[in-house]
Amino acid sequence: MADRRLQVFFTVARLLSFTKAAESLHMTQPAVTFQVRQLEEYFNTRLFDRTHNRISLTEAGNRVYAYADKIFVLYNEMENAVREMTGEVTGSLTIGASTTIAEYMLPSLLGNFKKRYPDIGIHLKVSNTEGIVSMVENNTIDLGVVEAPVANKNLVVERCRADHLVAIVPPDHPEAQRETLTYEDLLKYPFICREEGSGTREVINEYLSLVNSGPDALNVSMELGSPEAVKGAVEAGMGISVVSLATVQKELRLGTLVAINLNPSLDRPFSFVHQKQKFRMRVMDELLEFAQTYCAEYVSDS
Repeated sequence: MADRRLQVFFTVARLLSFTKAAESLHMTQPAVTFQVRQLEEYFNTRLFDRTHNRISLTEAGNRVYAYADKIFVLYNEMENAVREMTGEVTGSLTIGASTTIAEYMLPSLLGNFKKRYPDIGIHLKVSNTEGIVSMVENNTIDLGVVEAPVANKNLVVERCRADHLVAIVPPDHPEAQRETLTYEDLLKYPFICREEGSGTREVINEYLSLVNSGPDALNVSMELGSPEAVKGAVEAGMGISVVSLATVQKELRLGTLVAINLNPSLDRPFSFVHQKQKFRMRVMDELLEFAQTYCAEYVSDS
């Protein structure tokens, strides 16, 4: 309903990037450029300075951006007020999740959410925790779900539930009958880990720093980009690893992997992270409330 040219301009101005704006709006970059040029022609002035592959707002651009911000706040207030009167919840959200969460937690949560609110559109982006936090910071996504602590104090972080991490080995491994493994036990074997920037990798590094001097003593033989790849390498006898217990339920049932608790134990939070917004769409509130209820029920059932 709001002027599309203004919405596109506002997104480019907020991100200071045509590429990031195109990704956020699910448009092509030429289409974004066209909409901005249309608005510049309407005002008969440049809104952006473009130099050396960088863009910045002109004085007129800053003025338009300030008014656009007020316009969209009022527009969202109007939309929410009408939706509350009619009881209708519609709209769309872009959610980002780290790989583990996207593969093992979100399908059930989002499936149940869509059953309750079929008119809400959900777009999902998958990256490691570092990438998801960056997307939230840049407003590329509305809500992130991550598996590691978030350092940016300007973001809102809401804990969902705890996730238990375990060591995994193949069933014929010398340690397969153990009830727990210590840090010293992990040093004896080739270690398979996630890539830098992964929430799992970050949590393991922090854990090792607490129980010893740090992760450098690990005999890292492979760095892989997904939980599935890590599990496959361990099943093939290429080393041991530490993963979320939620990611190996199928393998434990099939008997292709053995999970062993760590001593001391290792748990981490799954958390929602989003911008501190002065006004938030009702659809965002509905999703957060639904997700918190889902997480609370998950904890009580586990």
